[in-house]
Amino acid sequence: MYPEATCSLNYETTVQLLVATILSAQCTDERVNKVTPALFARFPDAPSLAAADREELENLIRSTGFYRNKAKNIQGACQLIVSEFGGEVPKTMEQLLELPGVARKTANVVLAHGYGIIEGVTVDTHVKRISQRLGLTKHNDPIRIEQDLMRLLPQPDWENFSISIIYHGRAVCKARKPACDVCQLAHLCPSVVNW
Repeated sequence: MYPEATCSLNYETTVQLLVATILSAQCTDERVNKVTPALFARFPDAPSLAAADREELENLIRSTGFYRNKAKNIQGACQLIVSEFGGEVPKTMEQLLELPGVARKTANVVLAHGYGIIEGVTVDTHVKRISQRLGLTKHNDPIRIEQDLMRLLPQPDWENFSISIIYHGRAVCKARKPACDVCQLAHLCPSVVNW
């Protein structure tokens, strides 16, 4: 249904992808994409973000919500990237999870879209909600949902599944009022709602 689906975040480098993904927590990709042009014009790479004035960084990302914690995590992650990883975003799940503000969701996005490494299934709010509605998982914890989906899907499809489900969640299977009457998955879905 979504053959052209790809990561919705705008970025030019893996560091920028990492930062944009950290900013996307509790925030829409659309909002992040409004913030990042000015942010990356001022602080385009890990060294500049690591050395940034925290207050200036906070002001640039304020509209994404939780801006103090996000600024702290972005700066901490970039400081580690500079000091421990030679200025390059790590290419393994284990090393990415060492960075402040990085959990499996962010690490999966960075590995898949920054390096073409499919390590897991990215579980965001759309993937969680729709996987539950489709009966693919009964869990609420993103790690357990990811494990269920990894068992059900072939590894090459893990990231494309996530991206497609995210597009479907935005367009059809919305949180408050799913459009089951136009959903092409309705015949497979145990949670169909007749509005």
